[in-house]
Amino acid sequence: MSEFLTALATQGFLQSALAAGLLASIGCGLIGPYVVVKRIAFIAGGIAHSVLGGMGAALYFGQPPLAGALLAAVVAALLIGWVRLRWRADEDTLIGALWAIGMAVGLLFIAKTPGYQTDLMSYLFGNILLVPAESLWFMAALDAVLLLLVLAWHRQFLAVAFDEEFARLRGIPVTFFYLLLLVMVAVTVVLLIQVVGLILVLALLTLPAAIAGHYVHSLGLMMLLATVVGSAVNLAGLALSYGPDLPAGPTIILVAGAFYVASALLAGYLARQRARRAAGEGPNASG
Repeated sequence: MSEFLTALATQGFLQSALAAGLLASIGCGLIGPYVVVKRIAFIAGGIAHSVLGGMGAALYFGQPPLAGALLAAVVAALLIGWVRLRWRADEDTLIGALWAIGMAVGLLFIAKTPGYQTDLMSYLFGNILLVPAESLWFMAALDAVLLLLVLAWHRQFLAVAFDEEFARLRGIPVTFFYLLLLVMVAVTVVLLIQVVGLILVLALLTLPAAIAGHYVHSLGLMMLLATVVGSAVNLAGLALSYGPDLPAGPTIILVAGAFYVASALLAGYLARQRARRAAGEGPNASG
């Protein structure tokens, strides 16, 4: 750990990697709780894997891959949301189709782009150690947009996430806010691509929020705690991967998984202790 901290103070690429991890943690903290509460992790997975087509096309036509990823993610989110609202029975089929078609289209564009595209492969598997400075500004801008949207319409998103029918009765335009929520998930997916890649994006989007859900039940507190947990996971993953020279993205996800398992065990133990105390203090307790 001391070796990592020394390198962090002097190595610019590690500082950029840590900044990217913190920026990704903000996006995860803001949107992850909605994904967990609304149970739309599979939708997020479909969005994540469909963006490879946009990235490959952007690279083929000489455009920034992240711009293509953002466009493809937003289109996929709107299409999935529209189908869910109109034909819910076909939702899983559409997500699976977009998942496969997006990756296939992306791979075809990669194959037709001259030269071996190592940068695009890093988006697929993640390489937080090679995040350029301009991407950090891009991630910061996306975080700012997400934060503004959450602050502006938190009550509406809360109602849609927990009970769509009640939200409709209250006069909330559920279709608009549900589609907007999916677009925000799409933006968060793009945030995470450079940190852990498309293959592992779901874990960092959901695990910190799930850990936070073990201890708090307010969505606002879940966002705050998930951001802190995500930041800790990214820092710990970078530190553990530095010495043995392991891939940082998979290491971060393994740390997140370990945190989640430990948190689930601890939460289960605390719940059993509370149940025992409640039983002991009940009206039939001896003494």
